[in-house]
Amino acid sequence: MEEIKIKEEFLKQASELARGAEVLPGGIEELALKLQKSKEENKPLRIKLGMDPSRPDLHLGHTVVMRKIKQFQDLGHKIILIVGGGTGMIGDPSGKSDTRPSLTKEQVEENAKTYFEQISKVVDVNKAEIRNNADWLYNLNFAEMLKLASKVTVAQIMTRDDFAKRYAEKRPISVHEFFYPLMQAYDSVIVDSDIELGGTDQRFNNLLGREIQSAYGKKNPQMVMLLPLLEGTDGVVKMSKSYPEHCISLTDSANDMYGKLMSISDNLIIKYFALLTEITNEELKEIEEQLKTSNPRDLKMKLAYTITKMYNGEESAKEAENNFIKVVQNKELPDDIKEIEIKEDTTLIDFISNFDKSLSRGEIKRLASSGALKINSEKQTNPNFLITKSMLPVTVQYGKRKFIKGI
Repeated sequence: MEEIKIKEEFLKQASELARGAEVLPGGIEELALKLQKSKEENKPLRIKLGMDPSRPDLHLGHTVVMRKIKQFQDLGHKIILIVGGGTGMIGDPSGKSDTRPSLTKEQVEENAKTYFEQISKVVDVNKAEIRNNADWLYNLNFAEMLKLASKVTVAQIMTRDDFAKRYAEKRPISVHEFFYPLMQAYDSVIVDSDIELGGTDQRFNNLLGREIQSAYGKKNPQMVMLLPLLEGTDGVVKMSKSYPEHCISLTDSANDMYGKLMSISDNLIIKYFALLTEITNEELKEIEEQLKTSNPRDLKMKLAYTITKMYNGEESAKEAENNFIKVVQNKELPDDIKEIEIKEDTTLIDFISNFDKSLSRGEIKRLASSGALKINSEKQTNPNFLITKSMLPVTVQYGKRKFIKGI
């Protein structure tokens, strides 16, 4: 059979698309061949991305893969966004040491309400094909489920690191968890995807989609692109809403987003630039060189402004930058401190927790023990310190950038 010559333009396209990603199987050349065939046949590729609405908010970690599908969309390919109305009720066991609690249909639908508003900050959802896998998974009858299950062996499922580890540690694995990768793979059959994107923790699930497509008769099963998982601001744990102190949500205010980005570990600067911005390879090399001689703070400020502008607008990003310089660098009080009337004596922990519902009492105690609570600019390590009416007005600072004023 004659070998197909891959044109340089498609090799270049594939190289740009593959930046930071692992492409399976066949790497850049097979991806280039797929892109070239798509152009010659005037048939856009179908690019699949599934999202289980286990929580209502998306964070910057989610945007790594979302930005990648935007690249495909900009090249004219068809984006298929799958809301896991069915799979979300099980919950992806990838990387989990215990069975995830099942969500109800109502919980999944509630969490999904704001997803597309947040996703639209990155991709054009109006041009995307939006599907809910509940539409087909709920309708599978028992015979169809058995047929799907027959395509995979228990040995294959147990090659997953998380399942193998839990089994070795004698931690329980519910049978329904085995169905999660099968259901996600079956999505690929239904939407007829050509490429599926996911994080590196989705390797097993995405590659299984390729196998299930073949089992159901697809001659050219999907390729898989795996993107790095983004660490939270501590530089250690994967960004997750389970660790709110290290998580940067798309719904964060400009001040919070800018401030959190300024708190990232220095070793994350290059990775955040590479995965979260429009920076070119040449610009990235320049920043790598600058990092060797410049103050990391200056590059963080450039990064924080760039990303905050992307999700909150230029004006808000500039205000956030000015506010950070004033409050954090110059140790001044912000202009827009929220004032709360104190009608009776109250403890410091009660005052903060009643105002900021996002913080648990345990988190406030940790702020106190670490010296991150202040009353009128004086550190206060006792979270049960009593604020009396005779002390008013008082300005309370918790963390580096949050203030409230009791009057």
